[in-house]
Amino acid sequence: MKLFKKSLYIAAAMVVSFVSIQCKDGKKKEASTEVAKSVAKVTITKESFGTTEDNIPVDNYTLKNSNGMEVSVITYGGIIQSLKVPNKDQVIEDVVLGFNSLAQYEKPNPYFGALIGRFGNRIAKGKFSLDGKEYTLATNDGENHLHGGPEGFHRKVWSATENQTEHSASLVLTYLSKDMEEGYPGNLQVEVTYMLTDKNDLAVTYSATTDKKTVLNLTQHSYFNLSGDFSKTILDHDVTIDADKYLPVDATLIPTGELRDVTGTPFDFREAKQVGKEINSDNEQLKRGLGYDHCWVLNGKEGEIAFAASAYDKASGRMLEVYTNEPAIQFYTGNFLDGTLPSKQGGNYEHRTGFCLETQHYPDSPNQKDFPSVVLEPGQNYKSSTVFKFSVK
Repeated sequence: MKLFKKSLYIAAAMVVSFVSIQCKDGKKKEASTEVAKSVAKVTITKESFGTTEDNIPVDNYTLKNSNGMEVSVITYGGIIQSLKVPNKDQVIEDVVLGFNSLAQYEKPNPYFGALIGRFGNRIAKGKFSLDGKEYTLATNDGENHLHGGPEGFHRKVWSATENQTEHSASLVLTYLSKDMEEGYPGNLQVEVTYMLTDKNDLAVTYSATTDKKTVLNLTQHSYFNLSGDFSKTILDHDVTIDADKYLPVDATLIPTGELRDVTGTPFDFREAKQVGKEINSDNEQLKRGLGYDHCWVLNGKEGEIAFAASAYDKASGRMLEVYTNEPAIQFYTGNFLDGTLPSKQGGNYEHRTGFCLETQHYPDSPNQKDFPSVVLEPGQNYKSSTVFKFSVK
């Protein structure tokens, strides 16, 4: 990728700026600080989430603010296991798909809530070359490699530490991906921070270094349903994506290399539009993805955190806004959910009951020279930031 110069704390600076206290004199400032400490404090707690099949303990960390927003992250896969936010009537409900047990996460599933690596999205035929040497990866999506392979970051138990400030709480996850793990070169040291603020912002920041030239494209794979009712589809959500172009794909969902204008197509989300409005259109790209499962080229400036996308559920009033310094976003509408996986709320997850907004670099970038680079060199530091901002209207 075009490596970002921003520090790991760029997202923290962004979200903390939302909560600065303006005062005209010292007394008012002191009073405001006391209110902030007593009302706006964000907490973080830890409890066991069970033990893996390999007998490795897994913990569940819950970050909670004074507004009732609550994010639970398990150390297995760095998974966002639940994310509770208020609706317009201040009813607090979970808005991310997932499971209630570790055993279910260990079974095959569509990456519910997981950290994805080493490479988010697809790599054609599970192969890429660096400096003339070809590397072979697992093909776990037909003939292609998907989301880091069957034993990617979503299947690892991460180490965790906690941080807390006046207006935020953070969970810092680290993992060492060893040289040739899942076929990727280099010992890769990865750090991912989840930070919740008292303004209902969840910042996810990524940092990584390598001792050997490699490729890297990290993302977060939560499935959202802002209604809070997982028996409902997400087709009536209004979605906006700040992108003039998207990446059309071939029959195996690998980008063709073209950056296609969204104008006049079902892929134009520059103005808010219901997900279901054109999802079943007679369009070859939609047929290939069985709906939306495509990457949009964002309009933001390279390396700068900017608005990328939003989703709004009118019935609940919940609004999700996504900000990132990544160049692209994958919008996926749960097309492969088929009613076979158990829901946290009882019943099963049916077709299109969740959507993903995965900030990332372009799919298959290691094989497409005209796409932004995803190469990470020794001595360089991979940096990426995404902020999920929740509100009601």
